Amino acid sequence: MSLRNSTPGAAAPSAPASPAPAQAASVPESGSGAEGRFGALGPVGLVLAGGVSVQFGGALAVTLMPRAGALGVVSLRLLVAAIVLMAVCRPRLRGHSRADWATVVVFGVAMAAMNGLFYQAIARIPLGAAVTLEVLGPLALSVLASRRAVNVVWAALALAGVFLLGGGGFSGLDPAGVGLALSAGAMWAAYIVFSARTGRRFPQADGLALAMTVGALLFLPLGIAESGAKLANPTTFGLGAAVAMLSSVMPYTLELLALRRLPASTFAVLMSLEPALAATAGFLVLGQSLTLMEAAAIVLVIAASMGAVRTQVAQGRVRPQAPEA
Repeated sequence: MSLRNSTPGAAAPSAPASPAPAQAASVPESGSGAEGRFGALGPVGLVLAGGVSVQFGGALAVTLMPRAGALGVVSLRLLVAAIVLMAVCRPRLRGHSRADWATVVVFGVAMAAMNGLFYQAIARIPLGAAVTLEVLGPLALSVLASRRAVNVVWAALALAGVFLLGGGGFSGLDPAGVGLALSAGAMWAAYIVFSARTGRRFPQADGLALAMTVGALLFLPLGIAESGAKLANPTTFGLGAAVAMLSSVMPYTLELLALRRLPASTFAVLMSLEPALAATAGFLVLGQSLTLMEAAAIVLVIAASMGAVRTQVAQGRVRPQAPEA
């Protein structure tokens, strides 16, 4: 699936972005080894590499669904990502308030729901279309947070894109897939809000690791109910682990490194390109070609997302971050 968020220092949620951990902004500058390995790409290259990783992970997940089902794939992805993040972060479990735990639990629920709804959507409609519809959630959050008249233009562009994507009435897309993708977008917006709140309450990426564990525990019974022993098949588990690495661990790491040297506003604009990356991954891996109308729809939604980000920057709601993030 695609996944995307805002940094804890922002005054309001950012425009569409991939679920990179908001709490990453507080990660110290240590870890120069990783910086040296990946830093040669430059911060923009790191963000784009993370976006490519997310979308190709989503494409791989589609090929895994006949083996494990959509819920089984989500369960494997969340489980492996939780194990990796808990092992790396080793978050402290004591000393947190009830409000801290409530925040991280809601964050985990939003993360699990976002993943589950999105994977159900890409089982029914093309990956590029699903991501384009999903990105409307963060876009709506961005427009509402800004409250400027110019955002009517961005909202109109996005709606025009959705209209084109549906062929003038969604006759070309499975209605259930459309509804699931839009619901995933709503959960993405909730993810952004609670990711930022979690980042303010937990140090480094501890909150993300705990939230991922909450999501994995919530989804594992659903995955077992749908797929049962299939999840324990070595090939299935290995492919699920690959999805987790491509869609969660790798992009989180790359975006964390990028945000140390990249303004949050620029990061959000780059994340607006996710529908195009998803369409490319869908074409290369799954053979899902785009019609001219669908390509125009994706361009309109990307333009609306970028316009909303620039409006927020001009208004001062998304503050360019110092390289500490």
